Amino acid sequence: MAQILIVDDSPTEIHVLTTILQKMGHSVETAPNGEEGIVRAKELVPDLILMDVVMPGMNGFQATRQISKDSATAHIPIIIVTTKDQETDRVWGLRQGAKDYLTKPVDEATLVEKVTTLLAG
Repeated sequence: MAQILIVDDSPTEIHVLTTILQKMGHSVETAPNGEEGIVRAKELVPDLILMDVVMPGMNGFQATRQISKDSATAHIPIIIVTTKDQETDRVWGLRQGAKDYLTKPVDEATLVEKVTTLLAG
């Protein structure tokens, strides 16, 4: 069982993602925005982070960059999960340090596959 941090400002998205991850047997922690996501990543040092992009304050690209550049958290794989579906957004997200990029609404089978692959990684 892995510990996964979900950084998202949408209670609905958090519920959907949490349900999928808990069905897989993982424990889930959440943060409502990028700043809190960085703090929680340092506190928890989770096995994986699911990161939204569009949030109040610091966006998910900025938070991903900070987490992936900090030596204490750089090893944690990040999957960006967002409504931003342009190829330029995907490329930018990966350049910030994310290991994968999924668009909402998330396909459960795809999420399960990506999470399993990165945790095995």
